[in-house]
Amino acid sequence: MSALVHVLVPFLLCVAVANTGVFDQVLVDTSYEHYAERAVPHFPAFLAMPFNCLVNVGYVVVGAYWLRAPGLEHERALFYAKDVFALMALLYGPVQWARLATLRRAPAVLDQWFTLPIFAWVPVWCGAVARGWSAGRALAAEACSLLSYALALLHERGFELALAAHIAAAVHSAAVLQRARGDAVSLRYFALAALACAGFVALKLLDHPLAQWWPFQRLTGHFWSKVCDVLQFHYSLCFLTHISQRAQSAHKRTS
Repeated sequence: MSALVHVLVPFLLCVAVANTGVFDQVLVDTSYEHYAERAVPHFPAFLAMPFNCLVNVGYVVVGAYWLRAPGLEHERALFYAKDVFALMALLYGPVQWARLATLRRAPAVLDQWFTLPIFAWVPVWCGAVARGWSAGRALAAEACSLLSYALALLHERGFELALAAHIAAAVHSAAVLQRARGDAVSLRYFALAALACAGFVALKLLDHPLAQWWPFQRLTGHFWSKVCDVLQFHYSLCFLTHISQRAQSAHKRTS
């Protein structure tokens, strides 16, 4: 229940702020021309771009799976960290779907904005494994992450700068934790998560150029970018859960 409150309260606050007009100057795309997949005119709005819409089910499936996944029962803080991350995945899918279904500014802003605290949660969880849980650190990290979206108001590429910093911090913290506490299994999960992250970024940027080639004209670069993002969530959870379980076992042996 505490994880749900942690995710839902800032989620609803951000929804309220995004609908006030504060971010009316932020550069976001609110048309189907932004995507290489062609909209189907006679389909309902929530399926206007079928593949890019339906891929968002993957976030819900991954989030729901990890909410029910066993493990970490004996360490409440790490169990909590896992549930927060899983809930973030579960809620992120509907936000992206709403963006495509409505083509409104507020869901487009939220689609960008929520990406930042999701990446910020990786260093929070890594810190909990390495140094123990700190509610203050977690709150500060998430608050700073949410506030960093203000960069999008200062420059048209401010969001991209904030996102790049968040991705770099997430990869660095995971790499440091792998070096200190990891094994061959966690290394495999780390590599798969990093590969999925690279695909998430590259395929989204190459959405329109790739559409020149027939394999990417229906299942476009943006669609495969979202597939990579779903896998990024899954393998990040695999990595962080596995390395948390190793830390639990090591603590039991020394206590």
